[in-house]
Amino acid sequence: MNEPIPFLDVVGVNSDVREELDIAWKAVLQHGRFVGGPEVGMFEEQFASYCETSECVGVGNGTDALELILTALSIGAGDEVIVPANTFAATAEAVCSAGARPRFVDVDPSTLLIDPDAAGAAVNSRTAAIVGVHLFGQMIDVPRVAAVARRHSLALLEDAAQAHGARYAGQRAGSVGTAAAFSFYPGKNLGALGDAGAVVTHDRSVADRVRRLANHGCAPGNRHVHRERGRNSRLDSIQAAALSAKLPMLDDDNRRRSALMEAYAALLPASCAPVAVSPEAQSAHHLAVVRTAQRERAVSALDSAGIGWGVHYPVPCHLQPAFSAFREQLPTVEKAAEQILSLPISPTLGQADVARICEALRGVTS
Repeated sequence: MNEPIPFLDVVGVNSDVREELDIAWKAVLQHGRFVGGPEVGMFEEQFASYCETSECVGVGNGTDALELILTALSIGAGDEVIVPANTFAATAEAVCSAGARPRFVDVDPSTLLIDPDAAGAAVNSRTAAIVGVHLFGQMIDVPRVAAVARRHSLALLEDAAQAHGARYAGQRAGSVGTAAAFSFYPGKNLGALGDAGAVVTHDRSVADRVRRLANHGCAPGNRHVHRERGRNSRLDSIQAAALSAKLPMLDDDNRRRSALMEAYAALLPASCAPVAVSPEAQSAHHLAVVRTAQRERAVSALDSAGIGWGVHYPVPCHLQPAFSAFREQLPTVEKAAEQILSLPISPTLGQADVARICEALRGVTS
């Protein structure tokens, strides 16, 4: 009998760097600076360099990262922020927590990423920013979305929580907007051992304000002076150490993901077509998402074969009860939500695993 194939093998991914993680943990235990230790600054420098930006600020999680960017840019009450409806709820949560209003827009029918034309049509006198969500590992159509932002003098913010290492026309995720928010949740391509996040930017003033806001609004070098109302959202030393241990493996891991997606594209039945990747994009393939008109049958086939699966996301943001005040009619994302299915993808998987997954789906017909 075949062994089960998990949707995500976090244990296997971390076992590849077990020795490095043990060394990092012992080092943090020895110096005892669990908050604000030297590992934090080291990782910030490494990740800024990796993202090809000049600044990185480690924070508590990816949701905080996006909210802190919005607050640092003084985007809040009375402002609208354009958000693709096909995203995790955290994107809209951050906008609401900053005091602004999310304006949900539809997505491109092939990539399921933000539709630049829809974003342009949604701009009004209250619009302050566009959040480009690099979903499933693929970056948005950067030139077209950036053109909308420039034309209307809007901030372009990157939600890069699923795009560690991705590129578009050679530009790295995190380097194309005003600022970018990353999550290092354990299941990400670059995952911590718990919650963690970061803000990257080319703008030193934005980074400085994010750092201040994330540390209770304290003035640099003086923890007794609070220049504004901030919050507590800091990257822990042990998480920074773990991320530094795993960062050198990221590009190789992404190449393994890419090879797995090529195998999926070659072996999947026509009834389960992978979501398109733009010719200009180099996806990080955080998720292996297919579309099928027979999702229930596909899920049943995977369950019977002992294969894990997911759906990202079955209820679009604009239809979530939490955001009912911002409801729109967005037919493309609503149709896609009924068809999308995420298959296992991880650096620990092999070509034989992909072949077995595709064989399980062979009986699913359109």
